[in-house]
Amino acid sequence: MQRYNLSYWERETFFKDYDVAVIGSGIVGLTAAMHLKTLDPALRVVVLERGALPAGASTRNAGFACFGSMSELLDDMTHLTEDEVLAVVEKRWRGLQRLRAVVGDANMDFQMLGGYEMFTDEDEETFHSCAARVPDFNRKIGTITGHPETYKIVDDRLPGFGFRGVNHLILNQPEGQVHTGKMMASLLHKAAEHGIQIFNGINLVRLEDSSLGVELETDTGWVLRVPRVLVAVNGFAKTLLPDAEVTPARNQVLVTQPIPGLKVEGCFHYDRGYYYFRNVDGRILLGGGRHLDNSTEQTSEFGSNALIRSALVQLLKTVICPGQPFEVDAWWTGILGLGPVKKPIVERYSDNVVVAVRLSGMGVAIGTLIGQEGAEMLLA
Repeated sequence: MQRYNLSYWERETFFKDYDVAVIGSGIVGLTAAMHLKTLDPALRVVVLERGALPAGASTRNAGFACFGSMSELLDDMTHLTEDEVLAVVEKRWRGLQRLRAVVGDANMDFQMLGGYEMFTDEDEETFHSCAARVPDFNRKIGTITGHPETYKIVDDRLPGFGFRGVNHLILNQPEGQVHTGKMMASLLHKAAEHGIQIFNGINLVRLEDSSLGVELETDTGWVLRVPRVLVAVNGFAKTLLPDAEVTPARNQVLVTQPIPGLKVEGCFHYDRGYYYFRNVDGRILLGGGRHLDNSTEQTSEFGSNALIRSALVQLLKTVICPGQPFEVDAWWTGILGLGPVKKPIVERYSDNVVVAVRLSGMGVAIGTLIGQEGAEMLLA
């Protein structure tokens, strides 16, 4: 990147006298910025974003408004206690309600069509483990969602979807889906209405807190100084905070051309949530498979992975759309932020810096809540 200095006019007009800088314009960053203005309307808040659009996962996810398939939660319980897992479920549920309140269902095409978990021959043991826990999960998670029958075995619906080799379905009834693009466009519009300045193409390479404020250096050599900073860059956190316990993780996603007579409706999870797909405008959107090549996919670089892409196409051919011709319309990748356990980080990094990162693939569900919590901590 060519280095050059800000002119006097640029410095005095665009980058002067901000009270707070929010780093990252995804779900967390924008909801944090708006919450800051709600808490203190006099604050001058700027959002700095490295990409032309929010670069990471907020505009590149599958739009699942989900809070946990059964096998995903049982897998989480091998790393966390049951109470800790349920606490994250509660945050995901509350986060979804806050997202809906901030954006509005119509503005992001929110639909509560449910989330289905699929089980094939290879998953028979896993299915029985999940089925045995349905009453217990309904009792405990029902108190969170207000739906006493959150999970339900619905094998009778299998013929209607046209899958091959799928023996069982467990439905999470209150789960939903959103149009990711419309969601983020609405958040950007609402942030502007709050008087929040958003600058794109600002790639920060250094953050340093001192008694004079927080110094931010861009890859072009500009140095900006603000009193307080909230870091909300999730999978890119280590770029600015080398000690942050966040590992970037790349996710492969495809969308097909329209498929005539497509029967799939709702969101579908498979293999502990490592695969996921849904119907979007008569197409299949399918992503995941990161666990097939974890070491390669622990990167903050966008790009393809032939092994995983081949596995996704094979899953389409053999299980999701057997016997149906389809063409892949587009591929893309998103960058997640993961950690040793599936718990977000909201903490004070230094006197004037708060971090709100490590969404662990739960950004749509938990991002609004995490952003608001980070804003409150920054002003505390």
